[in-house]
Amino acid sequence: MAIGGFRSYFLYFAMTLLFLIGCSQKKKAAKAETTEIPKEETADSTTLAAKVLFEAHCSGCHGQQMEAFADRKWSHGKGYDSIKKSITEGYINDGMPSWKTLLSEKEIDNLTLYIRKGVERVERYGVEKNTLTSDTLVTETLTIKLDTIFSGIEVPWDLNWLPNGDMLVTERAGRLFRVDAAGRKFIIKGVPEVRHKTQAGLFEVLPHPNFKENNFVYLSFANPKVEKNDTTVTTMVRRYTLKNDQLSDDKLIFDAAPYNKRHVHFGARMLFDDDGYLFVTIGDRGERDINPQDLSKVGGKIHRFHDDGSVPKDNPFFNSPNAVKSIYSYGHRNQQGIAFHPSTKALWEHEHGPRGGDEINIINVGKNYGWPIISYGLNYDGTVFTNMVEKEGMESPLHNWTPSIAPCGMTFVTSNRYPGWQGNLLAGSLRFEYLNRCVLEGNKIVKEEKLFEGIGRLRNVEQGPDGYLYISVETPGYVFKLLPLLKSKKK
Repeated sequence: MAIGGFRSYFLYFAMTLLFLIGCSQKKKAAKAETTEIPKEETADSTTLAAKVLFEAHCSGCHGQQMEAFADRKWSHGKGYDSIKKSITEGYINDGMPSWKTLLSEKEIDNLTLYIRKGVERVERYGVEKNTLTSDTLVTETLTIKLDTIFSGIEVPWDLNWLPNGDMLVTERAGRLFRVDAAGRKFIIKGVPEVRHKTQAGLFEVLPHPNFKENNFVYLSFANPKVEKNDTTVTTMVRRYTLKNDQLSDDKLIFDAAPYNKRHVHFGARMLFDDDGYLFVTIGDRGERDINPQDLSKVGGKIHRFHDDGSVPKDNPFFNSPNAVKSIYSYGHRNQQGIAFHPSTKALWEHEHGPRGGDEINIINVGKNYGWPIISYGLNYDGTVFTNMVEKEGMESPLHNWTPSIAPCGMTFVTSNRYPGWQGNLLAGSLRFEYLNRCVLEGNKIVKEEKLFEGIGRLRNVEQGPDGYLYISVETPGYVFKLLPLLKSKKK
């Protein structure tokens, strides 16, 4: 064979060999891809199962799309091991239960991986939320425009007004602001140190009914107590003199001892009635089975005081041995809204249930509102803690929300600026981010309308002295005035 022929034959042989090797590798790769398909399907089914667990047990607090993890300050870490520990052991002082008795280790592993991937997705791409697309809303009866009054803080917890029309705004992180008619913000000095963690912080500001004469304002807040290396906390109410944007002459009104490490269920709503009595709500402080039904404990109660913190002698348990004398009603969980009915003058209240069972109650002196003996709710892990929704000697709620909306703030509409709304009850929804309008017939809620869906965690709603309604939302924090424009044509 000639050299040229040999070279041609060798080149042909080499190319054929390379082709056969390539085919063999492709077959192996195809076989490998085939064997990977079941793993991919298994991963999908595992993810789906974890998604079901998350939606059933976690989304109520953290959101269906894990929106609570957006821009989150992670107290206990966001890595796989940290998240798994949070799920397994819980952080009861921050309101996070342990799931190790309900979920298997494999379920916890899968849920941890699902959440970890969700955190990465939220941090990278954000969250697609149902947000407002316009500052103007057509309701069933009115067209309303949002007018921004205040912004620039994270959580505006409470709104109130001085007699001259200036607005007071508390920031949960511990600051108090005054907003004048021109919209200028002024920081009020002399605010006490507060514990700012989880639900704890600066809560309400309440001017005295005779502020023009005495310049008194009341603050409710989470008061810290440091002992050795431990910090404990409880709800506290103090009275101050407010002059020239400065608080002074502080006086203790109520220290809701004992202190504990739980940073949840402070209550902290305050209200004066027409007779000058001060009402203060105290939640169960995360001790469900200890506080609400025990009259020797302050937690899980509504309390009534004179304006100087002394206790009225006609309080229902003033002469009861071992009872806390300031108790007005008991058997409450976490009261986040109180208001007096404009016609009957009865005290109305709403409170958070656990998983379901948020309530509206009409508060009568000395009555037991049942928590946790009667409830429409479940434990956060879906287990049952009571099978009773009514019991002799206990008051059943006027209305309940299941699933929970996490109601916050409460006011009755008395202004003529909102035709068709007079006598309606308004409450914010932290969980579903809307303003809830309740239409009443007597003491019965006959209709509800969701307003401004997607506006953000709605913390408070108040009717101002000018007759306009104001709402505050969280993260970022805004205070809006609701400006009625025209009668609605919505059907």
